Parts: sequence; C-alpha cells; structure tokens
Amino acid sequence: MTTPTFSDFVFGPYGSVFIYGMLMVIILMTSLVSFRLLMNRRKIGYLSMIVSLIILLVQYGQLIRQALSPSIDDTAVFTALLVKVLAFVLVNIGLYQLYNATRTRDFVVFAFFGGITALVSMTYWYAPNWLEGSEEQMRLLKPLGLELYLFLLLFLSFLLVNPRIGQNGKYQLMLTVYFAGHIVHMANVYLFDGKQRYLGLLEQTVPFVFHIVLFLFIFERVIEIMQAIYNSSITDGLTKLYNRKYFYNRVQQCINQQTPVSIIFSDIDNFKKLNDTKGHHMGDQVLKQVAHIMKEEAEDSGLCGRYGGEEMVVLVTDPDESAGELAERIRARVQEETIVTVSMGYSSYKKGLGADELIKKADEAMYQAKTSGKNKVVAS
Repeated sequence: MTTPTFSDFVFGPYGSVFIYGMLMVIILMTSLVSFRLLMNRRKIGYLSMIVSLIILLVQYGQLIRQALSPSIDDTAVFTALLVKVLAFVLVNIGLYQLYNATRTRDFVVFAFFGGITALVSMTYWYAPNWLEGSEEQMRLLKPLGLELYLFLLLFLSFLLVNPRIGQNGKYQLMLTVYFAGHIVHMANVYLFDGKQRYLGLLEQTVPFVFHIVLFLFIFERVIEIMQAIYNSSITDGLTKLYNRKYFYNRVQQCINQQTPVSIIFSDIDNFKKLNDTKGHHMGDQVLKQVAHIMKEEAEDSGLCGRYGGEEMVVLVTDPDESAGELAERIRARVQEETIVTVSMGYSSYKKGLGADELIKKADEAMYQAKTSGKNKVVAS
C-alpha cells in the first residue's frame, strides 16, 4: 500500500472532502447566526435564509459523497445540480427579505421563479428531438439548461435584488465571486471534461470567499439591528432628536465632569392653537421642521433633544459657542422658514449647579420669553 503524497491530498478525494467539510462549518456558523436572529426578530427572511443554508449543507454533503464515490448515476448528478440552483435562489430570497417586508406580489414572483426552475430542471431529462449527438455529447448537454439558468439568475439578482437591499458592496462581491466560480466550473466541465485538476481545485475553493462574505453579510445585519434598537431607545420617533432621558443623562455626565456647558430651552409659540386649527398632522410637520433647524444649527457645537410635547432643548458643549447667539440663529431661522415662532431661554453652568437646576434655569428663562411677548431669546 503506497503512502498518499501531498499532491494526492490536495487534488484527490480527501482534499475535496476537507474543503467541503470546511465549507459546511462556515455554513453551520451562518445558520446559527440566522437562527438566533429568527428567534429574536421572527422575520420570514431569516427562515428563508436558514432553509437555503440547510439546502447548501445537503449540497456539500452530496459533493462529499461524490468525491468518495466517483461513479454516480444521472439521478445523483441531477439532484446535486438542482439543489445548487435552489440554494442560490433561496439565499437571494432570504437576503431580499432581510431588508424588505414580504408582500403578496413578492410571493407571486417567488412562485414564478419556482415554476421556471421546475421547467428548466426538466431539460435535464427531456432534450429536444432535434438535439442529437454521441453519448458523451448528450451527457454534457443534460445539465446545460440548469447551468445556463444559473447565469440568468445571477444577472437578475444584480438587476432586481441589489437595488433593494443594504450592504450593496458585499452583495455585489458575493454575486461576482459566485459568477467567477460558475465560470470556472463551466470551463472545467465543458472545455476540459473535468480533468483539469487546477481548475477543479479552484472550483472547490472559490465558494470559500462566497460563504465568508455571506457570513459577514448576516453578521453585519445583526450589528445593524442592534444599532437600530439602540437608536430607537435614545431618540424620539417623530423628530429624531434625543429623548428626554438620554438628554438628561448627557447633561448629568457633563456636570459630573464640571464641563462648561449651556442649556437652551425652546417652546413653539401657540402650538396648541396650531393643532386645533390645522390638525395634528400639521403640528407634527412643524415639530419636524423645527427639530431639523435645531440639529443643523447645533451640529458642530452640541446635541439636541425633545424634552416633551413642543419643548426642545440643546446641550451646548463647545466652549467657543455662545449659547445666546446659537439660540438667536435658531429663532431667526424658525421664524423665516416655518409658519411658527419659538420662545427660547438659556442658562450656563456655574460651579455648584446640578443638572436639574441648570435645566430648570433655562426653562424659567424660556417661560419669561414666552410671557413677555414670545418669539425672543432670554438669558437666565
């Protein structure tokens, strides 16, 4: 019995088993992340992703069996190819569903492609009568329909799925790698009859890149969801300003560090009358307009929050920024660009002041502005 050489291991069946086994490990890791997301988010996209990954595991399990038993029948070849196509379709459906709510029309499109896939798969068994050739030629012809159908699916994925999802760079890389791997596979089978061992090795290793990028894609989606959850916990849903709790905590943090900060407190004038006469929809629009102006003006000098109702606040952290001048810029822009005006007051930190007192002083200055004519800025 001869000892296997390094070349035998790389290009032989045991090398294929090792590569496919490593790919299955990557797919299992991706499946675990997708399953965790499914349990937490209950979104159908993660279920589609898990099903597609299970099919991929079946695919690579079949490839391992083929590597160990080279003499396989037509049914095994057909099953492996069909599983490959179905896995690609379901992966793309899953990625689409991660970023889009699945509507009735989407199910119609999915069913349509399912039907097309079924029809194309029949070409493996039923070649047209006018296609005649040797036994070897007919053997190569059988899978050609499904092989070319994969190219069509790649093109449609670039065209239809890519514009509708996030992480376009990773998705485009995945499709490009898959396309390159399929080109290598087609060249090896149809130009070299599967006997070019370097192309065969490349065909086996290219999927590593695809599945690593797919894993990173899913992992990045986890980070996006966590970031979205965190943002929703610290921001106001309507104005997108920080909520009262987060704003207060930031003020408290600055006070604890004895940072020289200022607080601007603002209130929209006659807001209740606006809601009563023009409706809450108009009131919401005004709130968003005023919040946008405040964010733009305070972008480089502090942070903004919605303190409650029509009350908005600014924490001025830039020591070079005058709170009075900033408040006046905001007041002037609101008067010029919206249908309302704002009354504003501000206070600056002095040693011994707590967060509650600093905010209260700005609130009292705002109240003074409101009771002495409105649409003005008053210092504490």
